[in-house]
Amino acid sequence: MEKIKAYITIILISFLFGIYSFEFYMTFGSGNVLNKKIKIYEKVQGNNYDTRTKFEIYKDLKKKDEQTVLGGFEHASLLTDKLYSLSGFSNAKTIVCNENGYYMIYTSDRFGFNNPDSEWEEKEIEFLLLGDSFVQGFCVNRPNDIGSNLRNISKKSVLNLGYGGNGPLTEFATLREYLGQNVKNVIWIYYGNDLIDLKNELNSEILKKYIKNKNFKQNLKQKVRDINFQNKAAMEIEEKAIDEQTQDNKSLKYKILKFIRLHQTKRVIRNNFTYKKNQTIKNDEIYSKFKEILKLSKNLTEENGSRFFFVYLPGYTKYTLKESDASYQKIKKIVKELEISFIDIDREVFSKENDPLVLFPFRQYGHYNEEGYRKVSEAIYNFILRNGN
Repeated sequence: MEKIKAYITIILISFLFGIYSFEFYMTFGSGNVLNKKIKIYEKVQGNNYDTRTKFEIYKDLKKKDEQTVLGGFEHASLLTDKLYSLSGFSNAKTIVCNENGYYMIYTSDRFGFNNPDSEWEEKEIEFLLLGDSFVQGFCVNRPNDIGSNLRNISKKSVLNLGYGGNGPLTEFATLREYLGQNVKNVIWIYYGNDLIDLKNELNSEILKKYIKNKNFKQNLKQKVRDINFQNKAAMEIEEKAIDEQTQDNKSLKYKILKFIRLHQTKRVIRNNFTYKKNQTIKNDEIYSKFKEILKLSKNLTEENGSRFFFVYLPGYTKYTLKESDASYQKIKKIVKELEISFIDIDREVFSKENDPLVLFPFRQYGHYNEEGYRKVSEAIYNFILRNGN
Protein backbone atom coordinates (compact mmCIF):
# COMPACT_ATOMS: atom_id res chain seq x y z
CA MET A 1 0.00 0.00 0.00
CA GLU A 2 2.83 2.37 0.89
CA LYS A 3 4.49 1.61 -2.44
CA ILE A 4 1.28 2.48 -4.31
CA LYS A 5 1.05 5.81 -2.44
CA ALA A 6 4.68 6.50 -3.28
CA TYR A 7 4.09 5.73 -6.97
CA ILE A 8 1.02 7.99 -7.06
CA THR A 9 2.97 10.77 -5.35
CA ILE A 10 5.83 10.44 -7.85
CA ILE A 11 3.37 10.49 -10.78
CA LEU A 12 1.61 13.60 -9.44
CA ILE A 13 4.88 15.41 -8.79
CA SER A 14 6.14 14.47 -12.25
CA PHE A 15 2.90 15.67 -13.82
CA LEU A 16 2.98 19.00 -11.98
CA PHE A 17 6.67 19.45 -12.78
CA GLY A 18 5.98 18.78 -16.44
CA ILE A 19 3.00 21.08 -16.76
CA TYR A 20 4.66 23.95 -14.89
CA SER A 21 7.82 23.48 -16.93
CA PHE A 22 5.65 23.94 -20.02
CA GLU A 23 4.02 27.01 -18.44
CA PHE A 24 7.47 28.46 -17.69
CA TYR A 25 8.57 27.78 -21.28
CA MET A 26 5.44 29.44 -22.70
CA THR A 27 5.64 32.43 -20.30
CA PHE A 28 9.34 33.22 -20.07
CA GLY A 29 11.09 31.00 -22.61
CA SER A 30 11.20 30.75 -26.39
CA GLY A 31 7.66 29.36 -26.41
CA ASN A 32 6.23 32.77 -25.49
CA VAL A 33 4.03 33.77 -28.43
CA LEU A 34 4.63 37.50 -28.11
CA ASN A 35 8.41 37.02 -27.95
CA LYS A 36 8.21 34.86 -31.09
CA LYS A 37 6.17 37.50 -32.89
CA ILE A 38 8.55 40.30 -31.88
CA LYS A 39 11.61 38.43 -33.15
CA ILE A 40 10.00 37.49 -36.49
CA TYR A 41 8.46 40.92 -37.08
CA GLU A 42 11.62 42.88 -36.31
CA LYS A 43 13.75 40.54 -38.42
CA VAL A 44 11.43 40.63 -41.46
CA GLN A 45 10.11 44.20 -41.26
CA GLY A 46 13.07 45.94 -39.71
CA ASN A 47 10.61 47.85 -37.50
CA ASN A 48 9.83 47.64 -33.82
CA TYR A 49 6.86 45.48 -32.82
CA ASP A 50 4.25 47.66 -31.11
CA THR A 51 4.08 46.17 -27.61
CA ARG A 52 1.77 48.83 -26.22
CA THR A 53 -1.57 47.68 -24.87
CA LYS A 54 -4.73 48.78 -26.64
CA PHE A 55 -5.44 51.25 -23.85
CA GLU A 56 -1.91 52.68 -23.94
CA ILE A 57 -2.05 53.41 -27.66
CA TYR A 58 -5.56 54.82 -27.21
CA LYS A 59 -4.29 57.30 -24.61
CA ASP A 60 -1.33 58.23 -26.82
CA LEU A 61 -3.47 58.89 -29.90
CA LYS A 62 -6.24 60.59 -27.94
CA LYS A 63 -3.80 63.39 -27.03
CA LYS A 64 -3.33 64.16 -30.73
CA ASP A 65 -6.85 63.50 -31.99
CA GLU A 66 -9.96 63.86 -29.84
CA GLN A 67 -11.92 61.78 -32.38
CA THR A 68 -9.92 58.65 -31.46
CA VAL A 69 -12.08 55.80 -30.14
CA LEU A 70 -11.73 52.21 -29.05
CA GLY A 71 -13.13 49.68 -31.51
CA GLY A 72 -13.29 45.93 -31.59
CA PHE A 73 -15.89 45.50 -28.86
CA GLU A 74 -19.15 43.83 -29.78
CA HIS A 75 -22.30 45.80 -30.40
CA ALA A 76 -23.27 48.23 -27.68
CA SER A 77 -26.85 47.19 -28.31
CA LEU A 78 -26.97 45.01 -25.21
CA LEU A 79 -27.22 48.22 -23.19
CA THR A 80 -30.73 49.08 -24.37
CA ASP A 81 -33.86 47.47 -25.77
CA LYS A 82 -34.70 50.58 -27.81
CA LEU A 83 -31.91 50.48 -30.39
CA TYR A 84 -29.69 47.76 -31.83
CA SER A 85 -26.75 49.42 -33.53
CA LEU A 86 -25.00 47.48 -36.28
CA SER A 87 -21.82 49.54 -36.60
CA GLY A 88 -19.22 51.51 -34.67
CA PHE A 89 -18.59 55.22 -34.20
CA SER A 90 -19.01 57.36 -37.31
CA ASN A 91 -16.14 59.46 -38.72
CA ALA A 92 -13.74 58.42 -35.96
CA LYS A 93 -10.17 57.18 -35.76
CA THR A 94 -10.83 53.65 -34.53
CA ILE A 95 -8.28 51.45 -32.73
CA VAL A 96 -9.08 47.76 -32.99
CA CYS A 97 -6.41 45.08 -32.50
CA ASN A 98 -2.80 43.96 -32.94
CA GLU A 99 -1.97 40.50 -34.29
CA ASN A 100 0.64 41.45 -36.87
CA GLY A 101 3.03 43.72 -34.97
CA TYR A 102 1.05 46.92 -35.49
CA TYR A 103 -2.39 48.14 -34.47
CA MET A 104 -5.30 48.10 -36.85
CA ILE A 105 -6.40 51.74 -36.96
CA TYR A 106 -8.85 53.20 -39.45
CA THR A 107 -11.07 56.24 -39.86
CA SER A 108 -14.66 55.03 -40.04
CA ASP A 109 -17.19 56.27 -42.57
CA ARG A 110 -20.37 58.30 -41.95
CA PHE A 111 -22.21 55.20 -40.67
CA GLY A 112 -19.40 53.67 -38.59
CA PHE A 113 -18.04 51.05 -41.00
CA ASN A 114 -14.50 50.48 -42.29
CA ASN A 115 -14.73 52.33 -45.61
CA PRO A 116 -13.45 55.54 -47.14
CA ASP A 117 -16.50 57.77 -46.67
CA SER A 118 -16.54 58.65 -50.36
CA GLU A 119 -17.76 55.12 -51.20
CA TRP A 120 -21.26 56.16 -50.12
CA GLU A 121 -21.31 58.79 -52.86
CA GLU A 122 -20.64 56.35 -55.71
CA LYS A 123 -23.37 55.87 -58.32
CA GLU A 124 -22.76 52.12 -58.49
CA ILE A 125 -21.46 49.72 -55.82
CA GLU A 126 -19.82 46.64 -57.33
CA PHE A 127 -19.58 44.65 -54.09
CA LEU A 128 -21.34 44.91 -50.73
CA LEU A 129 -19.71 42.75 -48.03
CA LEU A 130 -21.44 41.23 -45.00
CA GLY A 131 -19.63 39.40 -42.21
CA ASP A 132 -17.88 39.58 -38.87
CA SER A 133 -14.38 40.63 -37.76
CA PHE A 134 -12.74 38.94 -40.77
CA VAL A 135 -14.73 41.24 -43.04
CA GLN A 136 -14.22 44.30 -40.86
CA GLY A 137 -10.51 43.63 -41.34
CA PHE A 138 -9.10 42.29 -38.05
CA CYS A 139 -6.16 42.93 -37.61
CA VAL A 140 -4.75 44.66 -40.72
CA ASN A 141 -4.91 48.20 -42.03
CA ARG A 142 -6.18 49.49 -45.33
CA PRO A 143 -5.48 48.60 -48.10
CA ASN A 144 -5.02 45.02 -46.84
CA ASP A 145 -8.55 44.08 -45.69
CA ILE A 146 -10.93 42.23 -48.03
CA GLY A 147 -12.93 45.33 -48.94
CA SER A 148 -9.84 47.38 -49.83
CA ASN A 149 -8.33 44.49 -51.78
CA LEU A 150 -11.49 44.08 -53.85
CA ARG A 151 -11.56 47.84 -54.41
CA ASN A 152 -8.00 47.74 -55.73
CA ILE A 153 -8.42 44.60 -57.84
CA SER A 154 -11.70 45.59 -59.47
CA LYS A 155 -11.03 49.34 -59.65
CA LYS A 156 -14.66 49.71 -58.60
CA SER A 157 -16.58 50.72 -55.48
CA VAL A 158 -16.95 48.39 -52.51
CA LEU A 159 -18.98 48.80 -49.32
CA ASN A 160 -17.63 46.85 -46.36
CA LEU A 161 -20.45 46.39 -43.84
CA GLY A 162 -18.66 43.79 -41.72
CA TYR A 163 -18.38 44.25 -37.97
CA GLY A 164 -16.74 42.20 -35.22
CA GLY A 165 -19.11 39.84 -33.40
CA ASN A 166 -21.68 39.75 -36.21
CA GLY A 167 -23.69 36.62 -36.76
CA PRO A 168 -26.22 35.73 -39.48
CA LEU A 169 -29.14 37.64 -38.01
CA THR A 170 -27.11 40.82 -37.48
CA GLU A 171 -25.84 40.52 -41.05
CA PHE A 172 -29.38 40.19 -42.39
CA ALA A 173 -30.40 43.25 -40.36
CA THR A 174 -27.41 45.14 -41.78
CA LEU A 175 -28.44 44.17 -45.31
CA ARG A 176 -31.97 45.46 -44.82
CA GLU A 177 -30.80 48.72 -43.24
CA TYR A 178 -28.02 49.62 -45.67
CA LEU A 179 -28.70 47.89 -49.02
CA GLY A 180 -29.08 50.46 -51.79
CA GLN A 181 -30.52 50.18 -55.28
CA ASN A 182 -27.05 50.77 -56.72
CA VAL A 183 -25.51 47.50 -55.43
CA LYS A 184 -24.57 44.89 -58.06
CA ASN A 185 -23.26 42.03 -55.88
CA VAL A 186 -23.84 41.10 -52.24
CA ILE A 187 -21.16 38.86 -50.72
CA TRP A 188 -22.09 37.06 -47.49
CA ILE A 189 -18.87 35.91 -45.76
CA TYR A 190 -19.32 33.11 -43.23
CA TYR A 191 -16.92 32.03 -40.47
CA GLY A 192 -17.11 28.99 -38.17
CA ASN A 193 -18.45 30.70 -35.03
CA ASP A 194 -21.38 32.37 -36.80
CA LEU A 195 -23.98 29.87 -35.58
CA ILE A 196 -22.86 30.43 -31.99
CA ASP A 197 -23.37 34.14 -32.60
CA LEU A 198 -26.80 33.35 -34.05
CA LYS A 199 -27.83 31.58 -30.84
CA ASN A 200 -27.06 34.78 -28.94
CA GLU A 201 -28.72 37.02 -31.53
CA LEU A 202 -32.00 35.15 -31.19
CA ASN A 203 -32.22 36.51 -27.64
CA SER A 204 -32.67 40.03 -29.02
CA GLU A 205 -36.28 41.09 -29.46
CA ILE A 206 -35.23 43.83 -31.87
CA LEU A 207 -33.25 41.50 -34.14
CA LYS A 208 -36.06 38.94 -34.23
CA LYS A 209 -38.36 41.61 -35.69
CA TYR A 210 -36.26 41.55 -38.88
CA ILE A 211 -37.37 37.93 -39.36
CA LYS A 212 -40.99 38.31 -38.31
CA ASN A 213 -41.77 41.52 -40.18
CA LYS A 214 -40.62 41.88 -43.78
CA ASN A 215 -40.93 45.66 -43.58
CA PHE A 216 -39.25 46.17 -40.21
CA LYS A 217 -36.34 48.62 -40.10
CA GLN A 218 -34.77 50.73 -37.37
CA ASN A 219 -33.84 53.36 -39.99
CA LEU A 220 -30.28 53.40 -38.67
CA LYS A 221 -29.02 55.70 -41.41
CA GLN A 222 -31.02 58.45 -39.73
CA LYS A 223 -29.88 57.53 -36.21
CA VAL A 224 -26.12 58.06 -36.39
CA ARG A 225 -26.14 60.37 -33.37
CA ASP A 226 -28.01 57.78 -31.27
CA ILE A 227 -25.61 55.04 -32.38
CA ASN A 228 -22.61 57.18 -31.44
CA PHE A 229 -24.15 57.87 -28.03
CA GLN A 230 -24.76 54.17 -27.47
CA ASN A 231 -21.24 53.26 -28.56
CA LYS A 232 -19.80 55.95 -26.26
CA ALA A 233 -21.55 54.37 -23.28
CA ALA A 234 -20.19 50.94 -24.24
CA MET A 235 -16.69 52.33 -24.81
CA GLU A 236 -16.59 53.89 -21.37
CA ILE A 237 -17.28 50.46 -19.87
CA GLU A 238 -14.64 48.92 -22.15
CA GLU A 239 -12.17 51.70 -21.34
CA LYS A 240 -12.52 51.15 -17.60
CA ALA A 241 -12.14 47.37 -17.96
CA ILE A 242 -9.03 47.69 -20.15
CA ASP A 243 -7.48 50.26 -17.79
CA GLU A 244 -8.00 47.99 -14.78
CA GLN A 245 -6.64 45.00 -16.68
CA THR A 246 -3.58 46.99 -17.78
CA GLN A 247 -2.83 47.97 -14.18
CA ASP A 248 -3.28 44.37 -13.05
CA ASN A 249 -0.99 43.05 -15.78
CA LYS A 250 1.83 45.27 -14.54
CA SER A 251 1.67 44.04 -10.94
CA LEU A 252 3.99 41.26 -9.78
CA LYS A 253 1.14 39.66 -7.83
CA TYR A 254 -0.96 39.34 -10.98
CA LYS A 255 1.92 37.82 -12.96
CA ILE A 256 2.52 35.23 -10.25
CA LEU A 257 -1.20 34.37 -10.13
CA LYS A 258 -1.27 33.97 -13.91
CA PHE A 259 1.65 31.56 -13.69
CA ILE A 260 0.08 29.53 -10.86
CA ARG A 261 -3.21 29.36 -12.77
CA LEU A 262 -1.39 28.08 -15.89
CA HIS A 263 -2.58 30.99 -18.00
CA GLN A 264 -0.43 30.20 -21.05
CA THR A 265 -1.11 26.45 -20.93
CA LYS A 266 -4.86 27.08 -20.85
CA ARG A 267 -4.52 29.49 -23.78
CA VAL A 268 -2.77 26.82 -25.87
CA ILE A 269 -5.47 24.26 -25.05
CA ARG A 270 -8.27 26.75 -25.75
CA ASN A 271 -6.86 27.90 -29.09
CA ASN A 272 -5.91 24.47 -30.39
CA PHE A 273 -8.48 22.09 -28.96
CA THR A 274 -11.54 23.49 -27.21
CA TYR A 275 -12.21 26.28 -29.75
CA LYS A 276 -12.95 23.83 -32.54
CA LYS A 277 -15.18 21.82 -30.23
CA ASN A 278 -17.14 24.98 -29.47
CA GLN A 279 -17.72 25.56 -33.19
CA THR A 280 -19.76 22.37 -33.50
CA ILE A 281 -23.47 23.13 -33.30
CA LYS A 282 -25.63 20.03 -32.96
CA ASN A 283 -28.95 21.83 -32.60
CA ASP A 284 -30.85 21.34 -35.87
CA GLU A 285 -33.14 24.23 -34.93
CA ILE A 286 -30.20 26.66 -35.27
CA TYR A 287 -29.39 25.32 -38.74
CA SER A 288 -33.04 25.68 -39.67
CA LYS A 289 -33.09 29.27 -38.44
CA PHE A 290 -29.85 29.97 -40.31
CA LYS A 291 -31.42 28.63 -43.51
CA GLU A 292 -34.47 30.85 -43.00
CA ILE A 293 -32.28 33.94 -42.52
CA LEU A 294 -30.08 33.13 -45.50
CA LYS A 295 -33.15 32.64 -47.70
CA LEU A 296 -34.56 35.98 -46.56
CA SER A 297 -31.22 37.62 -47.35
CA LYS A 298 -31.04 36.07 -50.80
CA ASN A 299 -34.62 37.11 -51.57
CA LEU A 300 -34.03 40.68 -50.39
CA THR A 301 -30.89 40.88 -52.53
CA GLU A 302 -32.55 39.53 -55.66
CA GLU A 303 -35.62 41.74 -55.20
CA ASN A 304 -33.14 44.61 -55.21
CA GLY A 305 -31.80 43.48 -58.59
CA SER A 306 -28.47 42.36 -57.05
CA ARG A 307 -26.65 39.02 -57.14
CA PHE A 308 -25.95 37.01 -53.99
CA PHE A 309 -22.78 35.01 -53.18
CA PHE A 310 -21.81 32.95 -50.13
CA VAL A 311 -18.18 32.68 -48.98
CA TYR A 312 -17.02 30.08 -46.43
CA LEU A 313 -13.84 31.03 -44.50
CA PRO A 314 -11.71 28.33 -42.82
CA GLY A 315 -10.22 28.85 -39.36
CA TYR A 316 -6.81 28.21 -37.85
CA THR A 317 -7.70 24.96 -36.09
CA LYS A 318 -8.67 23.29 -39.37
CA TYR A 319 -4.96 23.17 -40.18
CA THR A 320 -3.60 22.45 -36.70
CA LEU A 321 -6.01 19.67 -35.69
CA LYS A 322 -6.43 18.23 -39.20
CA GLU A 323 -10.05 17.39 -38.45
CA SER A 324 -13.03 17.48 -40.79
CA ASP A 325 -15.57 20.19 -40.13
CA ALA A 326 -19.03 18.67 -39.66
CA SER A 327 -20.64 22.10 -39.63
CA TYR A 328 -19.08 22.88 -43.03
CA GLN A 329 -20.99 20.04 -44.72
CA LYS A 330 -24.31 21.16 -43.22
CA ILE A 331 -23.76 24.79 -44.17
CA LYS A 332 -22.72 23.87 -47.71
CA LYS A 333 -25.82 21.69 -48.09
CA ILE A 334 -28.07 24.58 -47.00
CA VAL A 335 -26.39 27.01 -49.38
CA LYS A 336 -26.73 24.58 -52.30
CA GLU A 337 -30.40 23.89 -51.49
CA LEU A 338 -31.05 27.63 -51.67
CA GLU A 339 -29.26 27.72 -55.06
CA ILE A 340 -26.68 30.22 -53.86
CA SER A 341 -23.17 30.32 -55.35
CA PHE A 342 -20.77 28.80 -52.80
CA ILE A 343 -17.18 30.07 -52.64
CA ASP A 344 -15.03 27.63 -50.66
CA ILE A 345 -11.93 29.53 -49.50
CA ASP A 346 -10.25 26.39 -48.20
CA ARG A 347 -10.41 24.83 -51.65
CA GLU A 348 -9.68 28.06 -53.52
CA VAL A 349 -6.81 29.26 -51.31
CA PHE A 350 -5.64 27.36 -48.22
CA SER A 351 -5.54 23.81 -49.60
CA LYS A 352 -3.25 25.06 -52.37
CA GLU A 353 -0.63 26.17 -49.81
CA ASN A 354 2.14 23.82 -48.74
CA ASP A 355 1.81 25.38 -45.30
CA PRO A 356 -1.62 27.03 -44.81
CA LEU A 357 -0.49 28.50 -41.48
CA VAL A 358 1.67 31.05 -43.32
CA LEU A 359 -1.58 32.91 -44.02
CA PHE A 360 -2.11 33.51 -40.29
CA PRO A 361 -0.17 36.06 -38.21
CA PHE A 362 3.27 34.53 -37.47
CA ARG A 363 1.67 31.10 -38.02
CA GLN A 364 -0.25 31.66 -34.76
CA TYR A 365 -3.94 31.48 -33.91
CA GLY A 366 -5.90 34.52 -35.04
CA HIS A 367 -7.40 36.17 -38.11
CA TYR A 368 -5.59 36.20 -41.45
CA ASN A 369 -2.46 38.21 -42.16
CA GLU A 370 -2.03 40.61 -45.09
CA GLU A 371 -1.07 37.83 -47.49
CA GLY A 372 -4.02 35.72 -46.33
CA TYR A 373 -6.53 38.50 -46.93
CA ARG A 374 -5.00 39.28 -50.33
CA LYS A 375 -5.36 35.69 -51.52
CA VAL A 376 -8.89 35.38 -50.13
CA SER A 377 -9.89 38.60 -51.91
CA GLU A 378 -8.40 37.43 -55.22
CA ALA A 379 -10.23 34.11 -54.93
CA ILE A 380 -13.57 35.85 -54.31
CA TYR A 381 -13.07 38.26 -57.21
CA ASN A 382 -11.94 35.55 -59.65
CA PHE A 383 -14.87 33.29 -58.72
CA ILE A 384 -17.40 36.06 -59.38
CA LEU A 385 -15.59 37.00 -62.60
CA ARG A 386 -15.77 33.38 -63.79
CA ASN A 387 -19.47 33.31 -63.04
CA GLY A 388 -20.42 36.05 -65.44
CA ASN A 389 -20.10 39.32 -63.52
